[in-house]
Amino acid sequence: MSQKLFEPLKLRGVEFRNRIWVPPMCQYAVAKHDGVATDWHAAHLGAMALGGAGAVIVEATGVVPEGRISPRDLGLWNDEQKEALASIVRFIKSQGAVAGIQLAHAGRKASAWPEWGAEKSDGSLPLESGGWETVAPSAIPFEGMATPRELDQKGIDEALAAFVAAAGRAVEAGFELIEIHGAHGYLLHEFLSPLSNHRTDAYGGSLQNRSRLLRDIVDAVRQEIGEEIALVVRLSATDWADGGITVDETVQLAQWLRGQGVDLIDVSSGGNVLAPIPAGPGYQVPLATAVREQAGIPTAAVGLITDPVQAEQVLVTGQADVVLIGREMMRNPLFPVHAARAVRYSDAPIPRPYHRAFIH
Repeated sequence: MSQKLFEPLKLRGVEFRNRIWVPPMCQYAVAKHDGVATDWHAAHLGAMALGGAGAVIVEATGVVPEGRISPRDLGLWNDEQKEALASIVRFIKSQGAVAGIQLAHAGRKASAWPEWGAEKSDGSLPLESGGWETVAPSAIPFEGMATPRELDQKGIDEALAAFVAAAGRAVEAGFELIEIHGAHGYLLHEFLSPLSNHRTDAYGGSLQNRSRLLRDIVDAVRQEIGEEIALVVRLSATDWADGGITVDETVQLAQWLRGQGVDLIDVSSGGNVLAPIPAGPGYQVPLATAVREQAGIPTAAVGLITDPVQAEQVLVTGQADVVLIGREMMRNPLFPVHAARAVRYSDAPIPRPYHRAFIH
């Protein structure tokens, strides 16, 4: 049987021991609302590194306070946050995994109630409950949420600078993979999609204009982090809605990003508007395949990939270069160890103190 899951991968100066990566998964666990990583984050992320993943990517991390999805999100706009993450990075790397982080600005979907631990879980968090004014490319609200303020040029420039500063802190903290979040209806996706971007200036209209902010951020971040750090962009390949971003546009954008020094596209979908999504096992894999084949750039596939043989098939058939295993890794942080057995890979990534548990 093929063992593509455990074939090493190299992106620039970064070596990944295998192709089972942990995607960013919001935990809403910052109880002090200060963006500083906690013991929960250390245990959550550390367990998945210990479990044998090739890379562990920290959840969507706000580049500015108002860029957080909720007050309980991580941030990376100051050095206290950087130092808290640095200790987690050290453990992730000590277990043989690459430490990555997703840098994000939630745009019009920011200032939301946390998914758990709050009096409610949908809609915008009111100012009196600790919420804040949100921003977006156009003053168009996400359904059920507050109307955002349209960003002017100064606000756009500040957002770009915040991504660059956070990327610099991430490298200082020891991260070797930086992912820019351009998906799921957050700020950069809002610029990309005609459904949320009605601007008539240099940031609206054509795909070239709608992608300008993302591409400017990519250029500036690549310059900030140097040539050896892996740079990934997460894109929603389709809005699953008429008039939204299309797979063809995503392919074109991926081609541009490849030329700007992006090493891999993390291909997801949806999130910008409420739309019927045909979710099922591996439902987004064809999107990753389209980008990989037509844009000529490595891709990661994500979305209800839960079985080792299913994951192996995605890779061995050339549908993607990496599989991102989220929910299944939360259910079973040792998924890579069990996956090795399922595909008959003899050198399973078993943590040395756990070896006795796998002796038959």
